[in-house]
Amino acid sequence: MRALVFLAASLLPGLAVADDIPRAVLDDAVQAYLKENPTVIEQAIRDTLARNPQLLQQAIADMLRAKSKPAGDGKPATGTSAADQQAQIRAMAPDLFTSTHQVSFGPADADITLVEFFDYNCGFCRKAFEDKFVLMAGDPKVRVVLKEFPVLGPKSIEAARVAIAVRMQDSPQSTLYRAFNSRMMAQRGQASHAVAIEAAVASGADAARLERDLSSDEVRITLEETRRLAQGLGITATPTYVVQNRVVIGAVGLDALRNQISSARKP
Repeated sequence: MRALVFLAASLLPGLAVADDIPRAVLDDAVQAYLKENPTVIEQAIRDTLARNPQLLQQAIADMLRAKSKPAGDGKPATGTSAADQQAQIRAMAPDLFTSTHQVSFGPADADITLVEFFDYNCGFCRKAFEDKFVLMAGDPKVRVVLKEFPVLGPKSIEAARVAIAVRMQDSPQSTLYRAFNSRMMAQRGQASHAVAIEAAVASGADAARLERDLSSDEVRITLEETRRLAQGLGITATPTYVVQNRVVIGAVGLDALRNQISSARKP
């Protein structure tokens, strides 16, 4: 109860709390206030979420991740056998690994391809952002594929659409997208259309072409393809990786990804 009381004290606009008030006195005061104002906590939470909608979005992502069995050890998601999962990956391989509707880095003849499904509003994706590039820098036979998978609401979809438009005017080396992607993952606020456009232009994208390409079929087709792949593989949260023939759920860290790659290379 005391934890709730102190949380309430920090949230309630009707309470001014001095630092030197004894805890017991504060407990009694807050409980009395809540008894007289039973809806104030609900309103305080609503106000907090209105100011910081990403908190709710991240909570939803955490819930989805918790419902899926962590696959950092190479085990498949709950309800899916390893054989079924691998068969599904093989069936989807062309769209998963070599689709024209994606961004890729690394050599075409790499022996390992790591695919990441990510969302620009996913805090775990931001935290794990550099892992795949560190892997690739230290292993010349690793290729990285990025899939825009906006699961955290309309703002995420807006950002993903801009990212696809960036890719549409990029070079084969994906240098423009790489710069854009880095900017987006480094920003601390909520990703949105405006934020993504600003990051794209700052990275060197042509603003007029971005606006034209946003309404193209390519944007729609790309997002539809990624959703279909995610549905087929049982992917519901970000980040999720496909390492050759395994689905790896969550920001498992650099060492776990290295272990997955080593395992995938074993005959």
